[in-house]
Amino acid sequence: MEWALIRLDQSSLAHAVAELAAVDNRLERMVARNGIPPLWPREPGFATLVKIILEQQVSLESAAAAFANLEVAIGVVHPEGFLSLDDAELKTIGFSRQKAGYCRGLAAGIIDGSIDLESLEEASDREAHDSLVAIRGIGRWTADVYLLFVLRRADVWPHGDRALVVSMAENLDLDEVPGYEEAGTVASSWVPWRAVAARMLWHAYLIDRGRGLD
Repeated sequence: MEWALIRLDQSSLAHAVAELAAVDNRLERMVARNGIPPLWPREPGFATLVKIILEQQVSLESAAAAFANLEVAIGVVHPEGFLSLDDAELKTIGFSRQKAGYCRGLAAGIIDGSIDLESLEEASDREAHDSLVAIRGIGRWTADVYLLFVLRRADVWPHGDRALVVSMAENLDLDEVPGYEEAGTVASSWVPWRAVAARMLWHAYLIDRGRGLD
């Protein structure tokens, strides 16, 4: 089976959770306590990638607030509308100078055709990841998150996510919060469902903190 091109849905998510619980008793405990995690799907395209860029190294709440401000400013978020905003407007909305530059480059590339996000749908995990990180401002974490939530690939592990490693320490009987490379090593035992294990850990992290799950 070509795992890289499996697109997770509610049915395959539930199947994967059951498989993971059967091979890892720590994940089994999480399922017993929290149930099946949300799929958290996101729509493909420019707007979602802008939101993920906003989420880099900040809280999801502050990124969501900035994105909401962007929608107020231009309505539906599309490349042409984004490029209509100047530096001062983007700063007021909540974009740092660096993130504004990243999103401008992304918008310009989509308009001139040098960036083709639609082609990622049929690409392998590696091909899609490499295409994304070739775009200025999109690093490993951003590419992983796009593959995980937008393309809904089954076996993507989001490298560099702080909440994820904290949840691993809290839920996997670890003595301390693992480094990102160590976390990736731990996650290797969950192939071919690493993206599902990540959802389970995020789900636990949010529940433990009494935060919303939408």
